[in-house]
Amino acid sequence: MNTEQSTIQLNTGIEREERSLICNGLSKVLADSYYLMLKTHNYHWNVKGLNFRQIHLLTEEQYTELFQAVDQIAERIRSLGFNAPGSVQEFDSLTSIRQGDGTSSDKVMLSDLLESHESVIRTAREALPAAADASDEATVDLLTHRLDVHEKTAWMLRSMLEN
Repeated sequence: MNTEQSTIQLNTGIEREERSLICNGLSKVLADSYYLMLKTHNYHWNVKGLNFRQIHLLTEEQYTELFQAVDQIAERIRSLGFNAPGSVQEFDSLTSIRQGDGTSSDKVMLSDLLESHESVIRTAREALPAAADASDEATVDLLTHRLDVHEKTAWMLRSMLEN
């Protein structure tokens, strides 16, 4: 088969330009989610202090959930006919999440995770209109679910940080 003609065209009712715009937003959500997963895992391994057990268990739940989420987001991008970013270089150019410091205090870690979840929320909100405008209900559903998860997680982290 000729490599230039080996791509079967999608005919799902969403034009290529719309799918491209949707995938650009999803790629940013993917990069943010992946970097948040790495940061959360880092904090899981390196947290210290009186709240060690609680934070250790909480971050395990969070990075496990994020691992599944990044797969779903990447598969949605593929379903729309585009390659999902998957390298550190690609993620670096797309993410709004800053690297975490595993030597920080437990409160700094929790604050950083809160800030990062809120950043993913903003990124997902920015991606949502392109999917809604194209009547891409599957992507809207995925992003709505991600918003729900990150907003609930942010609430829990905020509650842990308040007096």
